[in-house]
Amino acid sequence: MGIWTDAFTAPAEPTLLSREDFGQLVVGLARERVACVPWALLAGELCVNASLNWGSVSGQARWDAPEVGTVLHSEEYPEGLRDDDPPPWGDSLERARLLARGDAILDVLPALQQAPYGEEDVAVVFHHLDFTNRAIADYFGYEDARTMLVAFSLARPQNRPLSTNDGWKPHGPVHPVRSCLVHTFKHAMEDSPLPPLASVATRYFGPHLVTGETWG
Repeated sequence: MGIWTDAFTAPAEPTLLSREDFGQLVVGLARERVACVPWALLAGELCVNASLNWGSVSGQARWDAPEVGTVLHSEEYPEGLRDDDPPPWGDSLERARLLARGDAILDVLPALQQAPYGEEDVAVVFHHLDFTNRAIADYFGYEDARTMLVAFSLARPQNRPLSTNDGWKPHGPVHPVRSCLVHTFKHAMEDSPLPPLASVATRYFGPHLVTGETWG
């Protein structure tokens, strides 16, 4: 059956890439067949630990196809049902505007120039990983269009657990991130980081990548 997992890749330090480098990272993910367009650009208050396919504003931008300009927000629970543990163990609170979307990857560059980069959290959401890439198809074993990929550039560092079930209580080591990549999947044939993604990430994050997974 498999369990949904969100995997992240980040630099060893919580580095914020320059706007230009972040744009080139995003372009590289599409050009080198790591992820498939269309893309969507979000800005606002984002949670790097929000489950991509289940309740995140990134998932809303991917699955609901809202109009550009729409303000997306995470579900707000009644006070008695809220979980105040830090995400991913507790609730993720997000509110962001859909700034742009497109089918041509180079169009993301002028859109990023207009984004409040470094002032608000910014994310570029890709439809899914690119299974025409043999290395990706071999890694996962079969094609799954639910495998979103999101490139985050956060206004302030946020902590990602290195390995945890989101249904547990908070525990274990965490890693602070600002610029990072997160993708989701249900089945994988390997335990190592996704090689094509790591290849692109190394150029911008440096050789010492930190990776981790959240599942549940």
